Amino acid sequence: MMNNMPGGALISATTGVVAGAVVLGHAVRGRSSTFFGPSVYHGDRTRPALALTIDDGPSESTPALLEQLARHGVKATFFMCGANVRRLPGIAREVAAAGHEIGNHSDSHPRFDFCSGEFIYRELATAQETIHSNTGVLPRLFRAPYGVRWFGLRDAQQRLGLLGVMWTIIGRDWRWPASRIARRVLNRAANGAIICLHDGREVNCSPDISATLGAVESVVPLLNKRGYHFETVSQILCPTN
Repeated sequence: MMNNMPGGALISATTGVVAGAVVLGHAVRGRSSTFFGPSVYHGDRTRPALALTIDDGPSESTPALLEQLARHGVKATFFMCGANVRRLPGIAREVAAAGHEIGNHSDSHPRFDFCSGEFIYRELATAQETIHSNTGVLPRLFRAPYGVRWFGLRDAQQRLGLLGVMWTIIGRDWRWPASRIARRVLNRAANGAIICLHDGREVNCSPDISATLGAVESVVPLLNKRGYHFETVSQILCPTN
């Protein structure tokens, strides 16, 4: 059909498609976008507080991270996948018992782009029920898998009373060695930053998180020396909690 279009019309159509893709891409991942529901990217910028968030667990490697965080006196926010909680309910309970905050990270860790609103709601609702029934914690925070938001997410979050949480710094710890993860976090740390690392790799797998553990061991003491302290996401957003 486009072969029969005049040159100007073809250029206009192409420009429109490109512009639409840019707008949609911003809505899906853009920091200032609330199109698919409100999300926070940082906490209080007036205080030297940081929030360490941990995605995709629980996994068989989570206890090692819990031990490390306890040694450093850090309370983190764990965004858990329902499927992993069902697989490892005892470890999920260990996270809760240690006083860490627990958030919802969907049930099966899918990308939400091009998914129906009902599918998105079921993913959040199933994870919500799984986490609550196994840990006693009813999450109030949600992080979209891969950070991808889509139509229907706003409604699902509202129905379940969930606030979207993205990140200020993502460590890319599924890909990078500990030294590079640490360098990225240290270079970008600032008041109110929300740091995203991982204790799992999606669902139903036993990941090697040695790079994550190495980075945490390195950055926590250094950030403390800079005058920062660690809080949960809820605390960094509402410091009176």
